[in-house]
Amino acid sequence: MELIQQVPELSAYLASDEVIDHEHPLVREVSARLRVGTDDAYGYARAAFEFVRDAIPHSYDADDPRVTWRASDVLEQRTGICYAKAHALAALLRAGCLPAALCYQKLDVVHGLVAVRMPGADTWHRQDPRGNKPGVDAQFSLSEERLAFTPDPESNEMDYPVLYAVPHSAVLQALQSAQDRPALWENLPAAL
Repeated sequence: MELIQQVPELSAYLASDEVIDHEHPLVREVSARLRVGTDDAYGYARAAFEFVRDAIPHSYDADDPRVTWRASDVLEQRTGICYAKAHALAALLRAGCLPAALCYQKLDVVHGLVAVRMPGADTWHRQDPRGNKPGVDAQFSLSEERLAFTPDPESNEMDYPVLYAVPHSAVLQALQSAQDRPALWENLPAAL
């Protein structure tokens, strides 16, 4: 599948905003910690991915009622659904000067991913920081996709090809309007 940048300028995928707040002190602190022991962009990107995947439980798996949407809040509260975890990973990648985009799959509901573009490369690589569990084994990879889920076209599932510099408005609205995770679950976007 060919991935399509929604914004042509690569700088948009390095920007900080209210959601991907990579200039926040906590995001910078975590980024600095992850850089220790990594000697290149690949090592940092992999460390950031594994940190978000493994150290921040998916709120559904952990039965955590809190809803987070801002990257710094995800890192501080150590919880989030796929969208929130994608926001945290995008912020950490951007803090490491790696372009990061938000992208999505349509499964039963919309599922959030991140795409990273490595230095000197002209291709994007999708990653899924959702968090592993029995039946889900997402891994960091630049050679082949190792995502949590593979859409089934016969079930009307699909990969969306668009790479967003900021979260899709339907995703952000669902996160920001939910009082808790059970309420969020009732209003997850079914499609983009």
